[in-house]
Amino acid sequence: MSFQQGLSGLNASSKNLEIISNNIANANTFGAKAARGEFAAVYATALNGSGANNVGIGTTLQAVAQQFTQGNVSTTDNPLDLAINGAGFFQVSDGKSPVTYTRNGQFKVDNEGYIVNNALARLMGYAADDAGVIQPGASVALRLPTGGIDPNPSTRADLEFNLDSRVAVTTPTAAPLIDFGDATTYNNATSLTVYDMKGQDVAMSLYFQKAANDQWNVFATANGTTISGTAAAPTPIATLQFPSNGSAPTSPAGPVAVNVPASTNAQGALTEPIAGLLFDFGGATQFGSSYGVTDLHQDGYPAGLLSSVSVEPNGVILARYSNGQSKPSGQIEIANFRNPQGLQPIGDNGWARTISSGDPVYGVPGEGNLGVLQAGALEESNVDLTGELVNMITAQRVYQANAQTIKTQDQVLQTLVNLR
Repeated sequence: MSFQQGLSGLNASSKNLEIISNNIANANTFGAKAARGEFAAVYATALNGSGANNVGIGTTLQAVAQQFTQGNVSTTDNPLDLAINGAGFFQVSDGKSPVTYTRNGQFKVDNEGYIVNNALARLMGYAADDAGVIQPGASVALRLPTGGIDPNPSTRADLEFNLDSRVAVTTPTAAPLIDFGDATTYNNATSLTVYDMKGQDVAMSLYFQKAANDQWNVFATANGTTISGTAAAPTPIATLQFPSNGSAPTSPAGPVAVNVPASTNAQGALTEPIAGLLFDFGGATQFGSSYGVTDLHQDGYPAGLLSSVSVEPNGVILARYSNGQSKPSGQIEIANFRNPQGLQPIGDNGWARTISSGDPVYGVPGEGNLGVLQAGALEESNVDLTGELVNMITAQRVYQANAQTIKTQDQVLQTLVNLR
């Protein structure tokens, strides 16, 4: 009599229950992947390597296979919660041990500004230079900036507007050519803010004066200071000459360079001069319709402080500043494997590469067959709780059945012993 088959069945059922229990325990673990017990029959080897009537001697646990299917993605309120929608793994490192691969995107910022997980392992990716240009190559621990962004002085202003061709000429018959305090000496006005080299704002006003049919003078002030000419006798910074159909002006042929002098702003501070500020009036028209400015853009901005951080679907980490500017501070690199089931689970929602998994293939999210990132979201466990509970009932019945085979073997043996 052999009890081996029943004993191996009990061991296999026990292992299966352990696997099911582990799956159920991690049903709410973000980034966790379900495992499946894979069993194989065991046969004794005959002396000649053959035997048509061999009876198996039980079963054995051949492998615990992880199921790397996509889990549901749930949204959160943390911008540093990241979910990979598709293939790939985050890379995290403590700087000493080999890189760990994980699907759990619960990241935070430590006291040094590094992006870390709950095990304090740092997220890996590409750094960006001071200009915000991503530097692909060897991955490094990603660190969020703490400083602000430097100001950028204005160098160009592009304007798009329509001047009403139906209005009367407003050029005064006597000097000065314009009185900024007298609205009868010009037809329309608009304003824009430009910035000096310190990022100080300079309030500029543009005044449009119809000088003749299809001809308009443009005057300008900076913080109330006349830009061209003198306060007593201002002169135009440009004269716009329109064709008879009222389309874009034929003169000036290109942007007009204007030297903005130093002036006192609304706070009482002295602003720096802005040399060679280009005004592009190429978007102007003169049609028989109401005056209106439809677009006005200048390229300067003041200094700004870091206000928030966001992560794009391609893994680029954008630092947003209080002045409305944004700049990349790094890009997350993810890795994939030819055989993810060959990865070795090491706890803390992480896996380590093995010979079976093969070497990692690196890339950025959305590149090749790699998945994309979703910020403010986490990937839930792919454990099917209903299915696991059914599997548990089945495993329990199988355990009971194997125990019954041992009991039966014992009864048969007892019968043989009691023979007289």
